Amino acid sequence: MGSMFEFVNRYFDRAAAGSDYPQGLLDVIKACNAVYRFAFPFRRPDGTLEIINAWRVEHSHHKMPTKGGIRYAPFVDEEEVKGLAALMTYKCAIVDLPFGGAKGAVQIDPKRYSIEELERITRRYVHELLKKNFIGPGIDVPAPDYGTSEREMAWIVDTYQALTPGSLDGLASVTGKPVPEGGVRGRREATGRGLFFALREACSVAEDMTSRGLTPGLDGKRIVVQGLGNVGFHAAKFCREGGGLIVAIAEQDGAIANERGLDPEAVAAHRRESGSILHFPDARDITPTAAALELDCDILIPAALENVLTADNAPRIKAKVILEGANGPTTPEAEAIFRERGLLVVPDVYANAGGVTVSYFEWLKNLSHVRFGRLEKRLEENDEARFVRALESLTGKALSDDDRRLLVHGADEQDIVNSGLEETMIVAYHAIRDALLRTPALGNLRAAAFRTAIDKIARSYLDLGVFP
Repeated sequence: MGSMFEFVNRYFDRAAAGSDYPQGLLDVIKACNAVYRFAFPFRRPDGTLEIINAWRVEHSHHKMPTKGGIRYAPFVDEEEVKGLAALMTYKCAIVDLPFGGAKGAVQIDPKRYSIEELERITRRYVHELLKKNFIGPGIDVPAPDYGTSEREMAWIVDTYQALTPGSLDGLASVTGKPVPEGGVRGRREATGRGLFFALREACSVAEDMTSRGLTPGLDGKRIVVQGLGNVGFHAAKFCREGGGLIVAIAEQDGAIANERGLDPEAVAAHRRESGSILHFPDARDITPTAAALELDCDILIPAALENVLTADNAPRIKAKVILEGANGPTTPEAEAIFRERGLLVVPDVYANAGGVTVSYFEWLKNLSHVRFGRLEKRLEENDEARFVRALESLTGKALSDDDRRLLVHGADEQDIVNSGLEETMIVAYHAIRDALLRTPALGNLRAAAFRTAIDKIARSYLDLGVFP
Protein backbone atom coordinates (compact mmCIF):
# COMPACT_ATOMS: atom_id res chain seq x y z
CA MET A 1 0.00 0.00 0.00
CA GLY A 2 2.92 2.34 0.65
CA SER A 3 4.18 4.21 3.71
CA MET A 4 2.84 7.42 5.19
CA PHE A 5 5.99 9.26 4.09
CA GLU A 6 5.57 7.98 0.55
CA PHE A 7 1.93 9.10 0.47
CA VAL A 8 2.78 12.60 1.73
CA ASN A 9 5.54 12.94 -0.86
CA ARG A 10 3.19 11.82 -3.63
CA TYR A 11 0.74 14.55 -2.60
CA PHE A 12 3.65 17.01 -2.49
CA ASP A 13 4.86 16.06 -5.98
CA ARG A 14 1.39 16.42 -7.45
CA ALA A 15 0.99 19.87 -5.91
CA ALA A 16 4.49 20.97 -6.99
CA ALA A 17 3.99 19.91 -10.62
CA GLY A 18 3.77 22.97 -12.81
CA SER A 19 5.33 25.32 -10.27
CA ASP A 20 8.30 27.50 -11.19
CA TYR A 21 10.53 26.37 -8.32
CA PRO A 22 13.84 24.66 -9.13
CA GLN A 23 13.88 20.93 -8.42
CA GLY A 24 16.69 21.40 -5.92
CA LEU A 25 14.53 23.69 -3.82
CA LEU A 26 11.62 21.25 -3.92
CA ASP A 27 13.95 18.44 -2.87
CA VAL A 28 15.17 20.50 0.09
CA ILE A 29 11.57 21.15 1.22
CA LYS A 30 10.67 17.44 0.98
CA ALA A 31 13.71 16.03 2.78
CA CYS A 32 13.71 15.15 6.49
CA ASN A 33 16.31 17.29 8.18
CA ALA A 34 17.03 14.98 11.12
CA VAL A 35 15.93 11.49 12.15
CA TYR A 36 16.83 10.32 15.65
CA ARG A 37 16.14 6.63 16.24
CA PHE A 38 17.05 5.13 19.57
CA ALA A 39 16.35 2.14 21.81
CA PHE A 40 16.59 1.73 25.55
CA PRO A 41 16.11 -1.16 27.98
CA PHE A 42 13.08 -1.26 30.22
CA ARG A 43 12.58 -3.57 33.20
CA ARG A 44 9.04 -4.82 33.87
CA PRO A 45 7.78 -5.47 37.43
CA ASP A 46 8.35 -9.23 37.00
CA GLY A 47 12.04 -8.58 36.32
CA THR A 48 12.01 -9.20 32.56
CA LEU A 49 13.78 -6.76 30.28
CA GLU A 50 12.33 -5.23 27.11
CA ILE A 51 13.87 -3.05 24.43
CA ILE A 52 11.79 0.06 23.76
CA ASN A 53 12.19 1.52 20.26
CA ALA A 54 11.56 5.23 19.82
CA TRP A 55 11.98 8.08 17.32
CA ARG A 56 11.99 11.84 16.98
CA VAL A 57 11.98 13.25 13.46
CA GLU A 58 12.56 16.92 12.66
CA HIS A 59 11.41 17.31 9.09
CA SER A 60 12.09 20.98 8.40
CA HIS A 61 14.24 23.69 9.96
CA HIS A 62 13.04 26.47 7.67
CA LYS A 63 11.43 27.87 10.82
CA MET A 64 12.35 27.08 14.41
CA PRO A 65 11.41 25.49 16.70
CA THR A 66 10.03 22.36 15.13
CA LYS A 67 6.64 21.19 16.38
CA GLY A 68 4.77 17.89 16.48
CA GLY A 69 3.15 15.27 18.65
CA ILE A 70 4.41 12.07 20.24
CA ARG A 71 2.45 8.89 19.61
CA TYR A 72 2.53 5.66 21.56
CA ALA A 73 1.53 2.80 19.28
CA PRO A 74 2.66 -0.82 18.86
CA PHE A 75 2.96 -0.76 15.07
CA VAL A 76 4.47 2.69 14.50
CA ASP A 77 7.64 2.72 12.40
CA GLU A 78 10.16 5.21 11.10
CA GLU A 79 8.44 5.83 7.76
CA GLU A 80 5.21 6.68 9.53
CA VAL A 81 6.96 9.12 11.85
CA LYS A 82 8.74 10.77 8.91
CA GLY A 83 5.46 11.09 7.03
CA LEU A 84 3.69 12.63 10.01
CA ALA A 85 6.59 15.05 10.58
CA ALA A 86 6.42 16.13 6.93
CA LEU A 87 2.67 16.60 7.22
CA MET A 88 3.28 18.87 10.24
CA THR A 89 5.65 21.04 8.22
CA TYR A 90 3.03 21.68 5.57
CA LYS A 91 0.22 22.00 8.11
CA CYS A 92 2.04 24.71 10.06
CA ALA A 93 2.79 26.59 6.85
CA ILE A 94 -0.84 26.45 5.69
CA VAL A 95 -2.14 28.05 8.90
CA ASP A 96 0.81 30.47 9.21
CA LEU A 97 2.47 29.11 12.34
CA PRO A 98 6.19 29.85 12.89
CA PHE A 99 7.20 26.19 13.21
CA GLY A 100 8.93 23.51 11.23
CA GLY A 101 7.34 20.08 11.35
CA ALA A 102 8.35 17.27 13.69
CA LYS A 103 6.95 14.05 15.12
CA GLY A 104 7.89 11.52 17.76
CA ALA A 105 6.91 7.96 18.58
CA VAL A 106 7.43 5.21 21.11
CA GLN A 107 6.74 1.70 19.83
CA ILE A 108 4.56 0.36 22.64
CA ASP A 109 0.95 -0.53 23.27
CA PRO A 110 0.03 1.73 26.22
CA LYS A 111 -2.70 -0.68 27.31
CA ARG A 112 -0.02 -3.25 28.24
CA TYR A 113 1.68 -0.96 30.76
CA SER A 114 0.69 0.45 34.13
CA ILE A 115 0.61 4.18 34.73
CA GLU A 116 3.85 3.94 36.68
CA GLU A 117 5.53 2.11 33.78
CA LEU A 118 4.28 4.65 31.25
CA GLU A 119 5.68 7.43 33.40
CA ARG A 120 9.10 5.76 33.51
CA ILE A 121 9.09 5.22 29.74
CA THR A 122 8.05 8.83 29.11
CA ARG A 123 10.69 10.30 31.38
CA ARG A 124 13.39 8.11 29.80
CA TYR A 125 12.24 9.26 26.36
CA VAL A 126 12.76 12.88 27.43
CA HIS A 127 16.25 12.04 28.76
CA GLU A 128 17.15 10.58 25.36
CA LEU A 129 15.79 13.61 23.47
CA LEU A 130 17.63 16.07 25.67
CA LYS A 131 20.95 14.25 25.25
CA LYS A 132 20.82 14.94 21.51
CA ASN A 133 19.25 18.42 21.77
CA PHE A 134 15.93 17.25 20.32
CA ILE A 135 13.68 19.09 22.78
CA GLY A 136 13.44 22.67 24.02
CA PRO A 137 11.28 25.82 23.72
CA GLY A 138 13.32 27.11 20.78
CA ILE A 139 14.45 23.74 19.42
CA ASP A 140 11.68 21.14 19.20
CA VAL A 141 8.34 21.28 21.04
CA PRO A 142 6.36 18.02 21.39
CA ALA A 143 2.61 17.68 22.00
CA PRO A 144 0.06 14.88 22.50
CA ASP A 145 -0.81 12.50 19.69
CA TYR A 146 -2.34 9.04 19.35
CA GLY A 147 -1.81 7.14 22.61
CA THR A 148 -0.68 10.16 24.65
CA SER A 149 -2.49 12.92 26.52
CA GLU A 150 -2.11 15.80 28.96
CA ARG A 151 -0.76 13.32 31.51
CA GLU A 152 2.29 12.41 29.43
CA MET A 153 2.89 16.08 28.59
CA ALA A 154 2.94 16.90 32.33
CA TRP A 155 5.59 14.21 32.84
CA ILE A 156 7.60 15.60 29.92
CA VAL A 157 7.65 19.20 31.14
CA ASP A 158 8.48 18.10 34.69
CA THR A 159 11.39 16.01 33.42
CA TYR A 160 12.64 18.77 31.13
CA GLN A 161 12.60 21.37 33.92
CA ALA A 162 14.35 18.98 36.31
CA LEU A 163 17.12 18.40 33.76
CA THR A 164 17.49 22.09 32.82
CA PRO A 165 17.48 23.96 36.13
CA GLY A 166 17.10 27.69 35.75
CA SER A 167 15.39 27.41 32.36
CA LEU A 168 13.07 30.44 32.42
CA ASP A 169 10.95 29.22 29.50
CA GLY A 170 10.88 25.53 30.43
CA LEU A 171 7.07 25.38 30.36
CA ALA A 172 7.23 26.11 26.63
CA SER A 173 9.21 22.90 26.00
CA VAL A 174 5.96 20.99 25.36
CA THR A 175 2.31 21.85 24.67
CA GLY A 176 -0.95 20.09 25.41
CA LYS A 177 -0.23 20.24 29.15
CA PRO A 178 -2.89 20.35 31.88
CA VAL A 179 -3.98 23.94 32.52
CA PRO A 180 -2.49 24.02 36.06
CA GLU A 181 0.85 22.94 34.59
CA GLY A 182 0.99 25.76 32.04
CA GLY A 183 -1.55 24.51 29.53
CA VAL A 184 -4.08 26.72 27.80
CA ARG A 185 -7.86 26.51 28.05
CA GLY A 186 -9.38 25.08 24.89
CA ARG A 187 -6.42 22.89 23.86
CA ARG A 188 -8.12 19.57 24.62
CA GLU A 189 -11.03 20.21 22.23
CA ALA A 190 -9.04 22.31 19.74
CA THR A 191 -8.67 19.74 16.94
CA GLY A 192 -12.37 18.87 17.03
CA ARG A 193 -13.40 22.52 17.19
CA GLY A 194 -11.06 23.31 14.30
CA LEU A 195 -12.68 20.53 12.26
CA PHE A 196 -16.07 22.12 12.90
CA PHE A 197 -14.83 25.53 11.77
CA ALA A 198 -13.32 23.95 8.64
CA LEU A 199 -16.54 22.11 7.81
CA ARG A 200 -18.68 25.16 8.46
CA GLU A 201 -16.59 27.20 6.02
CA ALA A 202 -16.67 24.48 3.36
CA CYS A 203 -20.46 24.20 3.66
CA SER A 204 -20.89 27.97 3.55
CA VAL A 205 -19.71 28.20 -0.08
CA ALA A 206 -22.97 27.98 -2.04
CA GLU A 207 -21.27 27.13 -5.34
CA ASP A 208 -19.43 24.13 -3.86
CA MET A 209 -22.56 22.81 -2.15
CA THR A 210 -25.07 23.22 -4.98
CA SER A 211 -22.71 21.58 -7.47
CA ARG A 212 -22.85 18.47 -5.26
CA GLY A 213 -26.60 18.52 -4.76
CA LEU A 214 -26.44 19.99 -1.26
CA THR A 215 -27.89 23.16 0.22
CA PRO A 216 -25.43 25.71 1.63
CA GLY A 217 -24.84 25.62 5.38
CA LEU A 218 -24.40 22.88 7.93
CA ASP A 219 -28.02 22.74 9.13
CA GLY A 220 -29.56 19.31 8.66
CA LYS A 221 -26.52 17.74 7.02
CA ARG A 222 -26.30 14.01 7.83
CA ILE A 223 -22.88 13.23 9.30
CA VAL A 224 -21.09 9.93 9.92
CA VAL A 225 -18.13 10.10 12.33
CA GLN A 226 -15.49 7.39 12.52
CA GLY A 227 -13.73 7.47 15.87
CA LEU A 228 -15.01 8.70 19.23
CA GLY A 229 -11.66 9.60 20.68
CA ASN A 230 -10.80 13.15 21.64
CA VAL A 231 -10.87 14.42 18.05
CA GLY A 232 -13.94 12.54 16.82
CA PHE A 233 -15.96 13.22 19.96
CA HIS A 234 -15.42 16.98 19.92
CA ALA A 235 -15.89 17.22 16.15
CA ALA A 236 -19.22 15.38 16.47
CA LYS A 237 -20.26 17.49 19.47
CA PHE A 238 -19.54 20.84 17.81
CA CYS A 239 -21.04 19.79 14.47
CA ARG A 240 -24.24 18.75 16.25
CA GLU A 241 -24.35 22.05 18.14
CA GLY A 242 -23.81 23.80 14.80
CA GLY A 243 -26.89 22.21 13.22
CA GLY A 244 -25.51 18.95 11.81
CA LEU A 245 -27.23 15.60 12.35
CA ILE A 246 -24.91 12.84 13.59
CA VAL A 247 -26.51 9.76 12.01
CA ALA A 248 -23.76 7.24 12.81
CA ILE A 249 -20.68 6.85 14.99
CA ALA A 250 -18.08 4.13 14.41
CA GLU A 251 -15.51 2.72 16.82
CA GLN A 252 -13.11 -0.24 16.80
CA ASP A 253 -15.68 -2.75 18.03
CA GLY A 254 -18.50 -1.66 15.73
CA ALA A 255 -20.75 1.24 14.85
CA ILE A 256 -24.18 2.57 15.80
CA ALA A 257 -26.65 4.46 13.63
CA ASN A 258 -29.88 6.39 14.05
CA GLU A 259 -31.29 8.40 11.14
CA ARG A 260 -32.98 10.77 13.61
CA GLY A 261 -29.59 11.67 15.07
CA LEU A 262 -27.25 10.69 17.92
CA ASP A 263 -26.05 12.77 20.85
CA PRO A 264 -22.23 12.26 21.04
CA GLU A 265 -22.17 13.12 24.74
CA ALA A 266 -24.82 10.50 25.50
CA VAL A 267 -22.96 7.94 23.38
CA ALA A 268 -19.70 8.70 25.21
CA ALA A 269 -21.46 8.30 28.57
CA HIS A 270 -22.89 4.96 27.42
CA ARG A 271 -19.40 3.79 26.43
CA ARG A 272 -17.98 4.77 29.83
CA GLU A 273 -20.69 2.73 31.56
CA SER A 274 -20.73 -0.32 29.28
CA GLY A 275 -17.25 -0.33 27.72
CA SER A 276 -18.63 -0.05 24.18
CA ILE A 277 -20.75 2.23 22.01
CA LEU A 278 -22.73 -0.84 20.85
CA HIS A 279 -26.28 -1.44 22.13
CA PHE A 280 -26.88 2.28 22.54
CA PRO A 281 -30.61 2.88 23.14
CA ASP A 282 -32.69 3.64 20.00
CA ALA A 283 -29.72 2.95 17.69
CA ARG A 284 -28.95 -0.04 15.50
CA ASP A 285 -25.60 -1.81 15.71
CA ILE A 286 -23.45 -2.10 12.58
CA THR A 287 -20.59 -4.53 12.09
CA PRO A 288 -17.97 -4.58 10.78
CA THR A 289 -16.93 -1.05 11.64
CA ALA A 290 -15.79 -0.35 8.06
CA ALA A 291 -19.39 -0.70 6.87
CA ALA A 292 -20.25 2.59 8.59
CA LEU A 293 -17.98 4.45 6.18
CA GLU A 294 -20.28 3.44 3.33
CA LEU A 295 -23.55 4.57 4.93
CA ASP A 296 -25.79 7.03 3.11
CA CYS A 297 -24.87 10.48 4.43
CA ASP A 298 -23.89 13.98 3.34
CA ILE A 299 -20.63 14.27 5.28
CA LEU A 300 -18.11 11.64 6.38
CA ILE A 301 -15.57 12.47 9.11
CA PRO A 302 -12.81 9.82 9.39
CA ALA A 303 -11.25 10.81 12.72
CA ALA A 304 -9.48 7.64 13.83
CA LEU A 305 -6.85 5.86 11.74
CA GLU A 306 -4.71 6.17 8.63
CA ASN A 307 -5.60 4.53 5.32
CA VAL A 308 -9.28 3.78 6.00
CA LEU A 309 -10.43 5.17 2.64
CA THR A 310 -8.82 3.06 -0.08
CA ALA A 311 -9.21 2.13 -3.73
CA ASP A 312 -11.39 -0.75 -2.56
CA ASN A 313 -14.08 1.19 -0.69
CA ALA A 314 -13.78 4.62 -2.34
CA PRO A 315 -16.31 3.79 -5.11
CA ARG A 316 -18.89 2.85 -2.44
CA ILE A 317 -18.55 5.99 -0.31
CA LYS A 318 -21.88 7.83 -0.49
CA ALA A 319 -20.89 11.06 1.28
CA LYS A 320 -20.58 14.19 -0.84
CA VAL A 321 -18.12 15.83 1.58
CA ILE A 322 -15.22 14.16 3.42
CA LEU A 323 -13.69 16.02 6.35
CA GLU A 324 -10.40 14.39 7.33
CA GLY A 325 -9.98 14.42 11.11
CA ALA A 326 -7.28 11.75 11.27
CA ASN A 327 -3.85 12.07 9.68
CA GLY A 328 -3.73 10.27 6.34
CA PRO A 329 -7.16 8.58 6.28
CA THR A 330 -7.26 8.67 2.46
CA THR A 331 -4.79 6.81 0.26
CA PRO A 332 -3.66 8.46 -3.00
CA GLU A 333 -5.59 5.82 -4.97
CA ALA A 334 -8.80 6.68 -3.11
CA GLU A 335 -8.04 10.36 -3.58
CA ALA A 336 -7.97 9.91 -7.35
CA ILE A 337 -11.35 8.15 -7.25
CA PHE A 338 -12.89 10.90 -5.11
CA ARG A 339 -11.51 13.54 -7.47
CA GLU A 340 -13.03 11.76 -10.46
CA ARG A 341 -16.37 11.42 -8.66
CA GLY A 342 -16.40 15.10 -7.69
CA LEU A 343 -16.42 14.64 -3.91
CA LEU A 344 -15.29 17.59 -1.81
CA VAL A 345 -12.42 16.38 0.38
CA VAL A 346 -11.35 18.83 3.09
CA PRO A 347 -7.81 17.52 3.63
CA ASP A 348 -6.14 16.60 6.90
CA VAL A 349 -3.17 18.85 6.20
CA TYR A 350 -5.54 21.77 6.80
CA ALA A 351 -8.63 20.37 8.52
CA ASN A 352 -7.04 18.99 11.70
CA ALA A 353 -4.68 21.94 12.21
CA GLY A 354 -6.73 23.17 15.17
CA GLY A 355 -4.59 21.23 17.62
CA VAL A 356 -1.29 22.70 16.56
CA THR A 357 -2.85 26.15 16.23
CA VAL A 358 -3.94 26.19 19.86
CA SER A 359 -0.62 24.58 20.82
CA TYR A 360 0.95 27.68 19.28
CA PHE A 361 -1.21 29.83 21.56
CA GLU A 362 -0.10 27.75 24.55
CA TRP A 363 3.56 28.15 23.54
CA LEU A 364 3.08 31.93 23.30
CA LYS A 365 1.40 31.97 26.70
CA ASN A 366 4.32 30.07 28.24
CA LEU A 367 6.90 32.38 26.66
CA SER A 368 5.05 35.53 27.73
CA HIS A 369 4.38 34.20 31.26
CA VAL A 370 0.89 35.75 31.33
CA ARG A 371 -2.56 34.25 30.95
CA PHE A 372 -4.56 35.40 27.91
CA GLY A 373 -7.15 37.97 28.98
CA ARG A 374 -5.53 38.80 32.30
CA LEU A 375 -4.48 42.30 31.26
CA GLU A 376 -7.53 43.39 29.27
CA LYS A 377 -10.59 41.51 30.59
CA ARG A 378 -11.63 43.99 33.30
CA LEU A 379 -10.82 46.98 31.10
CA GLU A 380 -13.15 45.62 28.40
CA GLU A 381 -15.90 44.95 30.94
CA ASN A 382 -15.60 48.46 32.41
CA ASP A 383 -15.80 50.03 28.94
CA GLU A 384 -18.82 47.91 28.06
CA ALA A 385 -20.50 48.73 31.38
CA ARG A 386 -20.10 52.46 30.66
CA PHE A 387 -21.69 51.94 27.24
CA VAL A 388 -24.63 50.05 28.78
CA ARG A 389 -25.19 52.79 31.37
CA ALA A 390 -25.16 55.40 28.62
CA LEU A 391 -27.63 53.32 26.58
CA GLU A 392 -29.97 52.98 29.58
CA SER A 393 -29.74 56.71 30.23
CA LEU A 394 -30.62 57.56 26.61
CA THR A 395 -33.50 55.10 26.33
CA GLY A 396 -34.82 55.41 29.86
CA LYS A 397 -35.04 51.62 30.06
CA ALA A 398 -33.05 49.38 32.38
CA LEU A 399 -31.64 46.14 30.98
CA SER A 400 -32.34 42.84 32.70
CA ASP A 401 -29.54 41.14 34.59
CA ASP A 402 -29.25 38.47 31.88
CA ASP A 403 -29.00 41.05 29.09
CA ARG A 404 -26.46 43.02 31.09
CA ARG A 405 -24.29 39.91 31.57
CA LEU A 406 -24.38 39.25 27.83
CA LEU A 407 -23.30 42.80 26.97
CA VAL A 408 -20.80 43.32 29.77
CA HIS A 409 -18.39 40.45 29.19
CA GLY A 410 -14.66 40.81 28.81
CA ALA A 411 -12.92 38.09 26.84
CA ASP A 412 -11.27 35.44 28.99
CA GLU A 413 -8.63 32.92 27.92
CA GLN A 414 -11.14 30.45 26.45
CA ASP A 415 -12.82 33.20 24.43
CA ILE A 416 -9.51 34.46 23.05
CA VAL A 417 -8.28 30.97 22.16
CA ASN A 418 -11.53 30.05 20.39
CA SER A 419 -11.54 33.37 18.52
CA GLY A 420 -7.96 32.90 17.37
CA LEU A 421 -8.68 29.35 16.23
CA GLU A 422 -11.80 30.41 14.33
CA GLU A 423 -9.94 33.21 12.57
CA THR A 424 -7.08 30.87 11.64
CA MET A 425 -9.33 28.19 10.16
CA ILE A 426 -11.50 30.64 8.22
CA VAL A 427 -8.58 32.53 6.67
CA ALA A 428 -6.70 29.34 5.77
CA TYR A 429 -9.71 27.66 4.14
CA HIS A 430 -10.40 30.54 1.81
CA ALA A 431 -6.70 30.93 0.99
CA ILE A 432 -6.64 27.26 -0.07
CA ARG A 433 -9.85 27.56 -2.07
CA ASP A 434 -8.59 30.75 -3.77
CA ALA A 435 -5.39 28.89 -4.73
CA LEU A 436 -7.50 26.20 -6.36
CA LEU A 437 -9.56 28.78 -8.25
CA ARG A 438 -6.37 30.47 -9.48
CA THR A 439 -4.85 27.16 -10.59
CA PRO A 440 -7.67 24.76 -11.53
CA ALA A 441 -5.12 22.21 -12.78
CA LEU A 442 -4.38 21.40 -9.13
CA GLY A 443 -7.69 19.55 -9.18
CA ASN A 444 -8.75 19.57 -5.52
CA LEU A 445 -8.31 21.20 -2.12
CA ARG A 446 -5.52 18.84 -1.02
CA ALA A 447 -3.25 19.78 -3.90
CA ALA A 448 -4.16 23.44 -3.38
CA ALA A 449 -3.30 23.17 0.34
CA PHE A 450 0.07 21.57 -0.44
CA ARG A 451 0.79 24.22 -3.09
CA THR A 452 -0.02 26.92 -0.53
CA ALA A 453 2.45 25.33 1.89
CA ILE A 454 5.11 24.92 -0.79
CA ASP A 455 4.81 28.59 -1.75
CA LYS A 456 5.27 29.75 1.83
CA ILE A 457 8.18 27.44 2.65
CA ALA A 458 9.90 28.18 -0.65
CA ARG A 459 9.61 31.89 0.07
CA SER A 460 11.33 31.33 3.44
CA TYR A 461 14.31 29.69 1.70
CA LEU A 462 14.41 32.28 -1.08
CA ASP A 463 14.32 35.13 1.44
CA LEU A 464 17.33 33.54 3.15
CA GLY A 465 19.20 33.67 -0.16
CA VAL A 466 19.64 29.89 -0.22
CA PHE A 467 18.45 29.79 -3.83
CA PRO A 468 18.74 32.45 -6.53
